[in-house]
Amino acid sequence: MSAVLGGLGGALLAYAMIGPSVTKENDSNKEYDASQPPFTVSVQPERSEPQEWAMVLDRTLTDEEVRKMKASPDAFSYLTSLGGRPLAYAPFLEHAPQRYNEAQTASGRMELSDTFRMTVMSTRQYAVTINDWKVTDLTCRKSTAQAVIGRPSQGGAAYEGIRLHLPPRADEPVLTDDTEGQGEPYFGNRFVEVGNGQSSGGLRAEVIAPRGQTCEWGIQVHYNDTHRPEGRWVQLKDDQGEPLRIRTESVPENPRQSWVFGSVPWTPCHDEPEGNLCSSL
Repeated sequence: MSAVLGGLGGALLAYAMIGPSVTKENDSNKEYDASQPPFTVSVQPERSEPQEWAMVLDRTLTDEEVRKMKASPDAFSYLTSLGGRPLAYAPFLEHAPQRYNEAQTASGRMELSDTFRMTVMSTRQYAVTINDWKVTDLTCRKSTAQAVIGRPSQGGAAYEGIRLHLPPRADEPVLTDDTEGQGEPYFGNRFVEVGNGQSSGGLRAEVIAPRGQTCEWGIQVHYNDTHRPEGRWVQLKDDQGEPLRIRTESVPENPRQSWVFGSVPWTPCHDEPEGNLCSSL
């Protein structure tokens, strides 16, 4: 009887200790979770070839390079090997509100975007939600590009992601993919969530700099999590711990050399500025 009672007493004591032990372990896990960075961010240029693109170079092409460019079955890769920097023709957002499309077509020229992918990663046990961002420390200077080669848009479809101009227009960044809400503020009812078993998330961003300029800028993002439900703004940093700087380019205002091709034969717009599609550059 004594042995039975002793065993029962030990079991009851162990049961009674489960509650405090689990609570202590949960508190410890939360403290550890809170000590980890809420997320890290990497920004990489879009590497795939856009359907419609323009390439800018800081020098003009030699006669031999022009010959090889025209003969190449892959002009995009050839120009990239020469140091060209690609831009993508920004698709017209046909389902966007009229106010946005009016601004989009005000210049009378096709817009070109410098596109990147932003990847957000987190090891947090609990969810972290990024629900807003803003451009910071924007500086622009005259483009150094001397040559531009374009494969102009033929009315391509929009890609899933976001778009903004520099400086941002009202309500930007906006949603670009062909769904309900195109052209509306992306963070109006959307967010990027990581943690809680979801290690990564991201966005494809089309950024449009003023024509003839190259800009550098940073990003502040607003996030909420279980440790900071009221939310917080943070400046994104690079892998060296310095404020992240993103370079965004446009085509030069008056390039010394410019070509278009695609739906038309190779056309030297620097010699034939009235040529078909030359106005797209």
